[in-house]
Amino acid sequence: MSHLSSFEHKISTREAVICIFGLGYVGLPLALRYTEVGFRVIGIDINEERVARLNSGVSGIDHLPDERVAAARQAGFEATTDISKCGDADALIMCVPTPLNRHREPDLSYIIETVNSIAPHLKAGQLVALESTTYPGTTEEVVGPRLETGGLKAGEDFFLVYSPEREDPGNEKYPTHVIPKVCGGLTPDCLAAGMALYGVAIETVVPVSSPRAAEMTKLLENIHRVVNIGLVNEMKIIASRMGIDVHEVIDAAATKPFGFTPYYPGPGIGGHCIPIDPFYLTWKAREFGVHTRFIELAGEINTNMPRWVIERVTDALNDQGIALSKARILVLGVAYKKNIDDMRESPSLELIELLQENKAHVSYSDPFVPSIRDHAGNTLESIDLNEETVKQFDLLLLATNHDAFDYELIRKHATQIVDTRGIYREAEEHIVKA
Repeated sequence: MSHLSSFEHKISTREAVICIFGLGYVGLPLALRYTEVGFRVIGIDINEERVARLNSGVSGIDHLPDERVAAARQAGFEATTDISKCGDADALIMCVPTPLNRHREPDLSYIIETVNSIAPHLKAGQLVALESTTYPGTTEEVVGPRLETGGLKAGEDFFLVYSPEREDPGNEKYPTHVIPKVCGGLTPDCLAAGMALYGVAIETVVPVSSPRAAEMTKLLENIHRVVNIGLVNEMKIIASRMGIDVHEVIDAAATKPFGFTPYYPGPGIGGHCIPIDPFYLTWKAREFGVHTRFIELAGEINTNMPRWVIERVTDALNDQGIALSKARILVLGVAYKKNIDDMRESPSLELIELLQENKAHVSYSDPFVPSIRDHAGNTLESIDLNEETVKQFDLLLLATNHDAFDYELIRKHATQIVDTRGIYREAEEHIVKA
């Protein structure tokens, strides 16, 4: 029996063991999904605290209930820091971070460390999949050669695919299994194996011609968002100067049934993808002599949004006769988007830093994030919202529009509100839209 026939048989009979590297916002939902459809899953993570928590049946991620983890544990899911466990698996899926270094260049250290750890344990017939967002060519130029150091050849002795993650934390409408999965294989057999692997857990799998095409697909998806968010943030600034409500304009434009997709402005961009992914393409594009001016301009606009918001805060305070350095300000929401606890690249953190740099007295409230450390290393505790606490502040800065906030209470009792999310649509004297 060929490697492909054997692999497909193990997948179809649920005999295959799935190993997932990285048990965070991407890896854990995937691990739970494979467990729920009948596979034995091994999860590998370098964070000992996370491993212990998961093995005790606790998720640690707000939108993934503990009950799912506990059920997975009962079904055989195991979290471990022991990299050698990957030798027991048939499919190895890497869901590790791909941040930027201090020069805003791709940092592939997590991928490289994981691949180097896998290589000594790699066996013939295994499938290795990379899901981390990265530049086109990573799977073939970085991952493949390192896996081949033990003597096995990618595409002949083991399968190699790239299938970008598309998780949207907290989005109840699109859980893992209903989000179509793009997959590109090094060879036709690699693609067939990847389609088999993902096809049993994901409702729709979309094949593309190569790992490079799949890598570029992921970047296009997120750069599309970056560029359009940059456009609408610039429109927001123009509309504000003209005394026009940009949210009213967007909603009106969205009534057009074709040719327009609504994007909404905010205080900046955050998360593990949108602020980072464009730099992976701009960096790689320079190798081919291409300067990505359009993408970089959008990034510049989005990066400058927190400072524009602070200008609006300063103006609002000046209208009250209060200097920013003397103001008591409550930031509403520090997660990068609503209804989750993820603070990665959150513009709220930059807003807090900018306010503190200007000597403002800053507190925050976020039902999903009980405490944070500011840029100076001080611990801030989330404040519960009620009539009394709202009245204590000179200004409330609405940065993340969690559904859990009582917006009517805020509207009724706040002295001044700077709204960066378009929650308050009716014009009121004490509400400033930013």
